[in-house]
Amino acid sequence: MTTTSRATTSPIDGYLAELDRVLVGRRGAKADLLAEACDGLRDAAEAYREGGWSETEAQRRAVVDFGHVREVADDYQAELSMHNGVRTLWLLVLGVPAMQASWELARIFTYGSWSRLTTPNPGWYPYVTQLTHAALYAVPVLGLLALLSTRLLSRRFGGVRTASVCRVLAAIAVGLNLFSILLLIGATGVVDAARLFLSGPCGLLMVSWVVLSFRLVVLARRSWGRCATIVA
Repeated sequence: MTTTSRATTSPIDGYLAELDRVLVGRRGAKADLLAEACDGLRDAAEAYREGGWSETEAQRRAVVDFGHVREVADDYQAELSMHNGVRTLWLLVLGVPAMQASWELARIFTYGSWSRLTTPNPGWYPYVTQLTHAALYAVPVLGLLALLSTRLLSRRFGGVRTASVCRVLAAIAVGLNLFSILLLIGATGVVDAARLFLSGPCGLLMVSWVVLSFRLVVLARRSWGRCATIVA
């Protein structure tokens, strides 16, 4: 049964199946790239058939012209990686400010003024909070600059180079966000752990913020891992 199935597989179907196996990425994005490759292969095969070649030979020649799977996969994988990097950057640009604003609103409406705090601030604590707040405000700005840079580079350079730049910028922004939130939580916990949970909504949003930060790390890491897989 297996032998018959392999024997009846057309050259184009076999090529697309191999390309599908090698590529790693979101299902929808990968399906779009495979559909693009399929259309190109079918068009090339049709041109060969019109030239008098048999169906099988026309498909075989179309596959050869298209290029080796690994070579084609390099560019396609770079595009998938860039797609994931852009998605990560948009989560930074939209998600981090949303979490900041939500937590601050929750603090105002469910806890009130900072003057209610009973524990004094050590001399070093204001410097830590200023540093982390500045970094957190810088994250969406850095994300926007990264998105703009990626868009401009994609018009001038190949997909592999653009994807590399996108991955690096996303990693920097994600790392800065994670460092800032963990530093703020750690410093606040040392001063007074109760400040991390001023109210139920504040505590829930703080946990959500940490989860989002680690989720962003996972997404950024996948971009690097996918490219390493395809190069290997």
